[in-house]
Amino acid sequence: MDHFHYKKNELYAEEVALKDIADVYGTPTFVYSKATLERHAKAYINSFKKMNGLVCFSVKALSNISILKTLKNSGCGFDIVSGGELHRALLAGANPKKIIFSGVGKSKAEMASGIENNILSFNVESEQELERLGEVAKEMKKTAPVAIRFNPNVDAGVHEFTKTGRKSDKFGVSIESTKDLVKRCLKNDSIKLVGLTCHIGSQIMELKGFEDAAKQALELLIELDKLNISLDFIDMGGGLGVNYVGEETIQPFELIQIYEEIFSDRNERLILEPGRSISANAGIMLSRVEYKKNNFLIADAAMNDLLRPALYEAYHDIVPVIQPSVNQENKVYDVVGPVCETGDTFAKSRTMHICKPGELVAFRSAGAYGAAMASEYNTRPLVPEVLVNNSNYSAIRERPTLDEIIARDKIPNWL
Repeated sequence: MDHFHYKKNELYAEEVALKDIADVYGTPTFVYSKATLERHAKAYINSFKKMNGLVCFSVKALSNISILKTLKNSGCGFDIVSGGELHRALLAGANPKKIIFSGVGKSKAEMASGIENNILSFNVESEQELERLGEVAKEMKKTAPVAIRFNPNVDAGVHEFTKTGRKSDKFGVSIESTKDLVKRCLKNDSIKLVGLTCHIGSQIMELKGFEDAAKQALELLIELDKLNISLDFIDMGGGLGVNYVGEETIQPFELIQIYEEIFSDRNERLILEPGRSISANAGIMLSRVEYKKNNFLIADAAMNDLLRPALYEAYHDIVPVIQPSVNQENKVYDVVGPVCETGDTFAKSRTMHICKPGELVAFRSAGAYGAAMASEYNTRPLVPEVLVNNSNYSAIRERPTLDEIIARDKIPNWL
């Protein structure tokens, strides 16, 4: 469920007409519903019945500080993958003890920042990373908390680019290597082993992969029990899919119920890292039709604004902001943007209402990996972001001027 709905044939975000937002901020513009974000966060938090749960929102999905503050106030921690995301989370008021640092390529500076800010854990993904983290912690005369990311060799059955749990993927280490890294942690005074973690992919629509990975995690935990090694938590990552094309989706309580059954005899805390399933359907992208050319519908939004269709051939429902009359016929369009690449395509052979130049449309389910992946390709300004709270709305990122964009360029004195 989200809070985007039609009222008297006009699309609203909560109690705000999207046409009014377009009039104030122009197009393209991302619009988020605060109520939807809060509802989706609570859907996870309130589903923990038996285990002590922690929901760490995946900052890479939607990283605006106002969004992070909204989710922090709802009880979320954060999963980060860079020093920049750590900085954002802290500026949003996050509790460092609710921050986990994932990613395969952490720099020394990023490690030092995480240690200095006393984050909950570094999710370590290789022997070299563990060694580097130990060295950084030793130089700082501190101890770094570590969770080993094991690779369960599970194919999540999703897009090739978003599979992260197979043996051939760059993420985590094998089960056998996990055991070796555990022993290395115990021998390093600058490292404290606090957890196990895994993550198998994104936009997952079936429970089996999650279940298979959890069972492997349980086997690892039992083996560690035999060595008298106790952990604070097990982090099962994120990856729960959302409804883009009318798919039947897994609800958070269904996933957590499976985890609580598998880990029913365990005392470790259960951490989850949802991103898309919290933010995707909490956001839309407003765009205006510029031209119609044969079967092409040319929007003012482009691949630099919403990259997913070009990168993954991902589907986003495209709906009118002002509903057409009931008797109006549909037409088949290729919906494209103004960037000079054929890949700048949002939809091919899409049956839609008949659109006219100047008409407002909304790209649904654009709250995850939309603004967070946007760029200024073609010197197109980053799209503004607007947060709606009931009948109130405000820009939480302004559209930069061309002068602001170009001011970052520097001309050397020898040119």
